[in-house]
Parts: sequence; C-alpha cells; structure tokens
Amino acid sequence: MRYVSTRGQAPAVGFVDAVLGGLAPDGGLYVPQAWPQIPPEEIAGFAGKPYAQVAARVIGAFADGEISPADLKDMCEEAYASFTHAAVVPLVQLHPGVFMAELFHGPSLAFKDVAMQILARLYDHLLGSQKRVQTILCATSGDTGGAAVEAFRGRKNVRVVALFPEGRISEVQRRFMTTAVEGNVACVAVKGSFDDCQAIVKQAFQDQSLRQAVDLSGVNSINFARIAAQAVYYFTTAASLGAPDRKVSFCVPSGNFGDAFAGYVAHRMGLPMGRILVATNANDILARTFETGRYLRGKVNPTMSPAMDIQSASNFERLYFEGVLREPVETARAFAAFADTGAIDVPPQAFAAMRELFRGVSVSEDDTKRTIVATLNETGELIDPHTAVGLGALRRADLDGPVVVMSTAHAAKFPEAVAKACGVTPELPRGVADLVSRPERFDRLPAEAETIKAYVRAFAGA
Repeated sequence: MRYVSTRGQAPAVGFVDAVLGGLAPDGGLYVPQAWPQIPPEEIAGFAGKPYAQVAARVIGAFADGEISPADLKDMCEEAYASFTHAAVVPLVQLHPGVFMAELFHGPSLAFKDVAMQILARLYDHLLGSQKRVQTILCATSGDTGGAAVEAFRGRKNVRVVALFPEGRISEVQRRFMTTAVEGNVACVAVKGSFDDCQAIVKQAFQDQSLRQAVDLSGVNSINFARIAAQAVYYFTTAASLGAPDRKVSFCVPSGNFGDAFAGYVAHRMGLPMGRILVATNANDILARTFETGRYLRGKVNPTMSPAMDIQSASNFERLYFEGVLREPVETARAFAAFADTGAIDVPPQAFAAMRELFRGVSVSEDDTKRTIVATLNETGELIDPHTAVGLGALRRADLDGPVVVMSTAHAAKFPEAVAKACGVTPELPRGVADLVSRPERFDRLPAEAETIKAYVRAFAGA
C-alpha cells in the first residue's frame, strides 16, 4: 500500500516511510491511496476478542506486509499490556442506549496512550532495523505531550522535544511531561497558544535543512499511524454493541480532529455507522464548520477543557481532501489560503459529503460544569471536562441507535476544574499518585519558530 500527500507535491511512500516521516515534505498529510476493507463477518468477530489482536489486524491492514504480522502482534501485545484495564478500552453504560468508552487506562491517563504506546514500539522496531536515531518534535494541547513522553522516554533510537502552551494546560498534564528524567526528553513551555505551537512544528517540518540535520519526525495526529491505531477502538466498541448488523453512533470531544477522523477511517474500512457528533468547547471551529460549511479560525479561548482549545484542526485537511474527491491541487490551494486568511468555504459537494457522517455541537463552560454534576448524580461516574463536553453535546443532539461517547481523559488530570464543578476532587490512580511531588524539568521559550528550531538542533546535537 502506498501513501500520498493531501497536497500532491510529494512522492508516494510506503507505510514505514509515512510513519517515520510524519508530515509529507510538501506540508500535506499522508493518507493511503485506497482504504483497506474489513469484511462484515470479520467485524462481527471482533466482539470479545483481545484488544491487541484486533489492533494488530486493523493496523496491519495499513502496514500491508511492510511489518511482519508476527512482529506487529508482539508489538501490540506489549503496548496494550501497559494499560491498567484488561479490556484496554472498556465500555460503561450511562443511560439506556448511551455508553462511555473509557480511553484513559494507559500510562498518562488519556486517549493518546492508545495510539502512542504502539507508535513507540513501531519506531523502536523500524529505527533499530535501519540503525537510525530520530528527533520527534510534537506540539501538545495537553495530552499528546504526556503520552509521547511516557511512550518514548528512555528509548535509544528516539529523542523527543515536546512543546506546550505555558499556563494553558493542567498541572497534571504538564507533569506527565516535565517529570521525565531520561536524557532523550526535552520539554518546552511556549509563551503562546497551542495553535502557535502547532504552527511552529509545521514550519520546522518544512525546513528541509533541519529535517535532514536532526532526522525530524512527528507523532502528533499528523502521523497517520496515530489515526490507524485510534480507529481500532471504533471497531471494538461497535462490535461489542452489535456491529455490523447494528449501526452505532459516536460522540467525540474534539480539538485537532484526529480522534473523530479515526472514526471516519473505520467507517471507510467497512464499519457501518450512524453519525459522528463532533463536540467542541467555546473553541468551536469544527462545530461551526459541520453546521455552516465555513471553516473559520477565531481567537483561542482558554477553557476548563484545555486539550480542545484549538482553532486550527490539523486533521480537517484529511477530511477536506476526501470531500473534494482527493483533488490535491484544490486541497493545497484551500489550506494555503487558510494559512493566510484563516478561512475556507467548503465547496457544496464536499460539505454535503461531510454531513453524511458528521454533525457538530459547541458546549459552553456552564453546560460543561452542569454535565459533570449531572453525570455524577445520575450515574456515579466522575468525568473530566472533555468527556463532559461530549456528554453535554449529546444532550442537544438526536442520534440514532446506541451511542458511544469517547471519554478521553481521567478526571484526575483536571482535579481543580472537576472539584470546582461538583465539589469532588478526583484522586490520581495508585500507580501515579506521587506525580505531584516529582521534580520538574523544562525550558521556557517565546513562540518564535527560529528560536525553537535552534533549540531542537542544539538538543539533537547534544
């Protein structure tokens, strides 16, 4: 299987090169030339199977033989053995027809672990065989950085530089990055927003001199392997609720759109679905897009669900590419214009195609707080603010069939926000209970691409 850039100015590559490259050289995002298919009877058979086994099948469909099935099986089993729940992504029923997929049982207590743990094993395997050492540069709105640091810390073939917006993530999110003691990890507090951090990463990837000097790679959801790994839990949760004979809908708290796009990927692979409801906080660029057809960047507003404080969702480019029938010239034109003007008017045909699967709802801070309280009172479940955005959106939507709400983080990652909303302070799980007492190590830098690129060069050289 070959992977092409959404902007059409980079050569097609195989799975290994797409994973290790992260972002395509022309600034576009890699997608497979054709979507692999999983037949209905096999999807039905996923019900009750070990999570690692399903993951090896789904990810293997994208690797297409570039990694041996035996090696991929071993990597998946090792990756998901790091989770504290045997089901990896268990389902909890909240109301009749409403279920919550707990995506937070990994090492950093967030859904990013589901993809990052297997991605780290892939990198180890691939780089070791090529005798390469890569530098991973990632921007985080809170959870990606912690998951990346937890997954890659101490690995001999990878250096990690994690950028996070100073003062705009929770203390627990920050500490999952900054308490790492391994020398292959560097964390940078950027004086700006997540969108600033993300823009700097994209500029770094377009600097060919830097890419070659430090062998740059990325593990944000720009990396297609992340998307492939996240598609797995759409299959497992849907199969447990009767798919493919029964269509399941999903409600996904979303910032950078990777998690929701993974649902689209599962759908294109053959998983029947009702709808994917994209739930946003006040930073509602995606919700507005799916309701109006205009992708319009606004000002980033700090909220109690900081991982979604984003006004430029990288993975929307992949969906746009599909919506315009994979026309790379149109995609490149649209996103060049978006970089300049902050707006894209989605063509009517593409918008209609998006609306076949996606809807969008924005949830206020007050509604988020009320949902935390209501969920605790009605179900006994203490949820984090991002999950609350998802459940709050679902209360205002009409979705057919059973609905799975993606619970993207453990409540203990946002103790102050949860306590302020409902009066109950969530406790960290036993394995990370000492996190708040560990010493931190990070640097502070301005939101300037050249300054951060120089920092990356120096760190990689050291």
